[in-house]
Amino acid sequence: MKILVLGGGVIGVTTAYYLARDGHEVTLVDRQRSVASETSCANAGLLAPGHAYAWASPKAPGILLKSLFNNDQALRLKLSADPRLWSWVWLFLMQCTSQRARVNTIRKLRLCVHSLEALREVVADTRVEYDGLNAGNLYFYRSEESFQKGVEHTGILRQHGLEMQVLERDRVADVEPALAPHKDRIAGAVYAPGDASGDACMFSRALAAFCDEHLSVRCKFDTAIQGIDAAGDRVEAVITDAGRLQADIYVLALGCDSAIIGRTMGLRLPIYPVKGYSVTVPMGESSAAPTMGGVDDDNLIAYCPMGKRLRLTSTAEFSGYDRSYRPRDFRAMLRLGRELFPSVGEYDQPDYWAGLRPMTPEGTPFLGPARYRNLYLNTGHGHIGWTMACGSAKVTADLIAGRDPGIDLEGMRYR
Repeated sequence: MKILVLGGGVIGVTTAYYLARDGHEVTLVDRQRSVASETSCANAGLLAPGHAYAWASPKAPGILLKSLFNNDQALRLKLSADPRLWSWVWLFLMQCTSQRARVNTIRKLRLCVHSLEALREVVADTRVEYDGLNAGNLYFYRSEESFQKGVEHTGILRQHGLEMQVLERDRVADVEPALAPHKDRIAGAVYAPGDASGDACMFSRALAAFCDEHLSVRCKFDTAIQGIDAAGDRVEAVITDAGRLQADIYVLALGCDSAIIGRTMGLRLPIYPVKGYSVTVPMGESSAAPTMGGVDDDNLIAYCPMGKRLRLTSTAEFSGYDRSYRPRDFRAMLRLGRELFPSVGEYDQPDYWAGLRPMTPEGTPFLGPARYRNLYLNTGHGHIGWTMACGSAKVTADLIAGRDPGIDLEGMRYR
């Protein structure tokens, strides 16, 4: 069939790959000049089932409230007159019970594990390079209290089959030698050996090139999607600034813009942007460089080595569709980088970035058909889209082909 994939981030590119592998004639449409130019451009880089916790939890309402007066909270809520924000926040608060947090975390974990298996299949098939590491990820804690809470928090992941190793202070440096100089300032850590990391942008662009050369996927760049024309039970065309585009099947993978475009055909997708920040610095050859990705949980800052670069990421900010940033937004990240890896990064050469995560209240994406017989959703992956990308794409291709996707999609269907 002729299939239009709407959106050229890591979700759209992996979807195009799996559909083209099935023999479909695939065209990918994006408003940018190349794939992975927005949310997938400079994200944390962690492929992290070990961090698949639902953001909506009993603690989240208090954190959001405090963020109105204190800017160092994990989640930041900026006051806005946008009614879409407040309707989304209401739905988010409805998920902030212990029971809902548990259910949503299990669903996220299930898709994350499925997706890492799919990623390894894609890499084996295509041999794409993406500065990938398969050494696991380390989540460390500064105080004994936060360490014990962190270990307790992992219980739900371990109960559902994810290997999580609890490391006392003396063992942290055995797993990550780069943290040895900081032994006295780390109470302990949790190590997820099945986690991985890599550059989502590099992966997306390499995979898009493979799709172009070997699978004849067409890319229509500089093409802004303005709406979708639907009649009866079918989508008739996609309306763009370059004219109408038609196909047999349409896949909506527009991240934060999925909600905006969805409204043009009557879909109410509860997806809202949450801004994250990253800074990337050159990294020289050094035995003190980290060997895997990690998260300083007390400071809520992640780090990830990517070849000859070190990426630092932080913050989840509800500030609408604003992608602006200021150098001071990255001070805490750069300060942590200098503290942990002082001889590794060239911190006077920062590359700043801010991007929007497409969050659903539950934290799980929308996958599968939605209202129209020829429309499929693959959107709303939130803070963990890079981890979920290949699995979500494979599920989408399976559903279009009428195959059993091999994973329970409860809670991920559009209702």
